[in-house]
Amino acid sequence: MEDFLLRRWRTFAWRAAGGALAILAMHFLAGASHMPVALVPFATSIVLVLGSPNAGPAQPRAIVGGHLLSSLVGLAVSLLAGSSPWAAALAVGLAMVLMFSTRTMHPPAGIDPLIVVNDSLTWTFLFIPVLAGTVLLVCFAFIWHNAPVFRSHRRRWPEQWW
Repeated sequence: MEDFLLRRWRTFAWRAAGGALAILAMHFLAGASHMPVALVPFATSIVLVLGSPNAGPAQPRAIVGGHLLSSLVGLAVSLLAGSSPWAAALAVGLAMVLMFSTRTMHPPAGIDPLIVVNDSLTWTFLFIPVLAGTVLLVCFAFIWHNAPVFRSHRRRWPEQWW
């Protein structure tokens, strides 16, 4: 029993260290791109992907698809309805429906349309930071979760790519 608990704590400590390192990297990338808003959508994604890697929303399809679709919805609603609390609420609701219907549910991506509508962001937000950030996050998670450390004690990540 003690061995099991020790292994469990070591695994969690490894995941937490990965989360901290990923947040730090994302912070520096956001600063380098002069887009501090880039931190917001990915902070909770990092916690989910590194803390609960076996969860469905922590798989690459959900990470990339959820963020891209949610941001796309935010951009479309912002273009059609402008920036208002009603438009932001509509965008979040539509993003939830779209993520659910495409099997890309990634709860942290729910903030993307809110940010896009509230800040009247442009279409470049879809590519940088969203596309670039999700691809970097998936690459980081793949390397971190499949590192030789603790490999014998867990499954490989991701459980499915698409």
